[in-house]
Amino acid sequence: MIFAVLVVLLAVATKGAFLSFGNITNLLRQTSINGVVALAMLFVIITGGIDLSVGAIVGISGMVYAMLTSNRLDYQLSSVQAILIALSVSILLGLANGFAVYDMKIPPFIATLGVMTFVRGLVMYISGGRMITGLPRGFTNFASMIFLDVPALVWLWLAIALISGIVLKYTKFGRNLYAIGSNREAARLSGVNLRLNYLFAYAVSGFLSGVAGLMLASRLAAGVPTAGQGYELDAIASVVIGGASLSGGVGTALGTVIGAILIQTLRNGGNLLGIDPFVMQMMIGLIIIAAVFFDQYIKAKRG
Repeated sequence: MIFAVLVVLLAVATKGAFLSFGNITNLLRQTSINGVVALAMLFVIITGGIDLSVGAIVGISGMVYAMLTSNRLDYQLSSVQAILIALSVSILLGLANGFAVYDMKIPPFIATLGVMTFVRGLVMYISGGRMITGLPRGFTNFASMIFLDVPALVWLWLAIALISGIVLKYTKFGRNLYAIGSNREAARLSGVNLRLNYLFAYAVSGFLSGVAGLMLASRLAAGVPTAGQGYELDAIASVVIGGASLSGGVGTALGTVIGAILIQTLRNGGNLLGIDPFVMQMMIGLIIIAAVFFDQYIKAKRG
């Protein structure tokens, strides 16, 4: 309902420019990468945790791929090899988050903040703070590919969302995440392996963030050391606006997709109306606060 009202308002305010085919296509292409990061965040938030390192993993994934394939460096691997290595690094960072949260008993906010800071520094160190170009043409062409008038990046995002929805709803792993987020102690007493599920949830978050990093590198045709900065905030906003609870136990892939589109719609509409991007950032911050407030309010009302 809110989304429909927003679309109508933007269509009127921009005199139809918002609903043009080119703008809608551009909006979906912009949403696709943030949408995948939001899905990564969803797996962790359902457990009652949070992953502030998703944006940093986006950055290192693209940078690792760029450093291993650029024709301007001394060594070159094939795209497949570089993609596998970039995703492996992303999964390992996700596992490090899970280990810190479960085995070291560090609060998710602190653990993932530490990993985020570490990874940001690592990316700057290995790249010398420089953008790396010269990526394989086939890889960079993927971001501009169109299938049935829809960008390939969007198809990939929707496929990941569909798989995420199936995993969360129909697999034992998905049901375990909801059980842990709803009541961790009850989940443990009912036989759920908490350690394994925590590690797997954060590994999935790392993997999907790595995929998003490769999508961004393909779109930018380069490895950018600052890539993915701030993505964690948009991801949290998308998940919460999509109906998930930061307390855990609630959230869907479909809701997260809608939340991601809503956030990007606000940014896109703001650009068309000439609103300062810093003001849009402030508005999104207020939206996160409002969404969490209403979540807490509804929970308190239900008793």
